[in-house]
This record gives sequence, C-alpha cells and structure tokens, in this order.
Amino acid sequence: MHASSKFLHPEAIRRIGRLELRARHVVEGFLSGIHRSPYFGRSIEFLQHRQYVRGDDVRHIDWKVWGKQDRLYIKQYEEETNLRCTLLVDVSKSMRYGQGAMTKYDYAATIATSLAYLLLRQQDAVGCVAFDAIVRSTMPLRSKRNHLMSIVKALEANDPSEKTDMGKVLHHAAETFPARGMMVLISDLLCDREKLFQGLRLLEQRGHDVLVFHVMDDDELDFPFSGPTRFDGLETDDRIHCNPRALRDGYMQALQAFLEEVRLGAARYRCDYALFRTSDPLDAALARFLTHRTAIHHHQ
Repeated sequence: MHASSKFLHPEAIRRIGRLELRARHVVEGFLSGIHRSPYFGRSIEFLQHRQYVRGDDVRHIDWKVWGKQDRLYIKQYEEETNLRCTLLVDVSKSMRYGQGAMTKYDYAATIATSLAYLLLRQQDAVGCVAFDAIVRSTMPLRSKRNHLMSIVKALEANDPSEKTDMGKVLHHAAETFPARGMMVLISDLLCDREKLFQGLRLLEQRGHDVLVFHVMDDDELDFPFSGPTRFDGLETDDRIHCNPRALRDGYMQALQAFLEEVRLGAARYRCDYALFRTSDPLDAALARFLTHRTAIHHHQ
C-alpha cells in the first residue's frame, strides 16, 4: 500500500459528500501516489506511452524518454490511446447494505465516478448505465469534461428496486453500445447467475473487453454476527430469526461456492474479475483498471 492509501480509505473518502469532489480526490491522490510507488511500477506510463516492441515504427520512438531512462517508448496517438469505456453500475436495494464507512452502493458509485473522472482527464469517452431490475438511466459515450456531472446524476437513483435483472441489463448494454470498447460491471452480483453469464458471454462475443468489479460488504464476507439476530432477505421477502453461530458454517460454505462460481464464470468469458471489500482503499480499483488497460495495449 503506498503513502497516499490512507487518504483513499473509505473512512476518509466518506467525509467528502459530493461524488464529483470525491472522485477528484481519489484520482488525484492515486496519481500522485503512483509516481512515488515502487508497487505500481510503470503502470501509469502507458497513458501517453507504451514500451517499444520489435516491429514498431521507429519514427514514433520518444527519444527524450530514451535519453533520460535508456528505455524505448512509443508515443501513442489519439486513435490508439483513446478508449470507449461504459460503466455498468448496480443501484439495486441489496447494494444499499453496509455497516462500515460506505454502503456497497456508495463504494460502487465512488469507483464509477472516479473511473469516469480518470478517463475524461485522458480525453477518453465514458458512458454509464445505472440499473436494478430495469435500466434506470443510460448516459451516452462522451469525452467532454462536463460529462462527469451527467454520470453523477445517472448514479443517483431514487427508490431502488429489490431485484437485479442482469441478463436484461447486459443485453441492453450490448445493443446500446455496439462499438467495441471496455465494459466495467460494478455489482454485488446477487442475481440470477445463469443470466449474468449469458450477458457476459454476449459482451465477449460482441468484442467488448469486460472487467467485473465485485463489491461486497465486510459483513457478507466475514459473517461477524454472534448474538440472536433477525436476517431480512434484501432481494427476497424471506425473514428468519436464528442463532447465527449455527448458521455461520453453512453460510461460509455457500459464500465460497458463490465466489468460486462467479470467478470461474467470469474467467470462462475472458472477463477480468476482481473482488472488492467496502473497506478496501479505493485506489485498489483504479490500479486494477489501469493494470488491465496496460495489458490490453501491450497485446494489441
């Protein structure tokens, strides 16, 4: 964890009420930390440059960088570096759960806005789909800086639905954004898994590059309950009273099976999957995104 991570912790970020200011704080903190950090290495440099690969046109080599660092970098031109990225953000009722600094929804919305801010800063085009059982709002791909505010508005969904219809939503995304690009799905994935995988398969078939950011609350991952507790189903009408200790073993087994299923399902359709706790510093998500983007540029 680099020096600025403590400033990017959910506890610190939560105090910044407005999403767009929060995003600016997260991204600028992350970018200033990245330059000082041996952990991230060169992951940021691809934003303007990528390393020379045999067969590249030598006219594009940045000789200034070579003079300073004795490394060959290629200057990347607009059509090569500009990315189309669509953020698919789950705003359903189960996302409103959270006993820590941030609910899953707060965490997901902060990641999405931070990614939008980072991309717009690079003149990349960003679109956004906020969804629960239906698509709540769709923001088209734009690369103007003022597009950030329309994305913030799209994420502020009122009266969220109980359910998540992932199949319908991913199909909508594939139809609405037909040009190949990057899709970042941010959700707790508490949905019909078969429909989720069908949707991921469709996006992969259409040539999109898909990242799955799986956001879970610490309570859901650690099951810290010990006294008599009432559990309400967030996306069902079930309600049970029970002794949590008796439940814990069964719950943890079911949780591991769920995590394994979504991880393997994402891998099957070539999605980059990452699990985030709502207590993880927010730069973890930005680092994952940038590392993935670097890898893609190097494969192209």
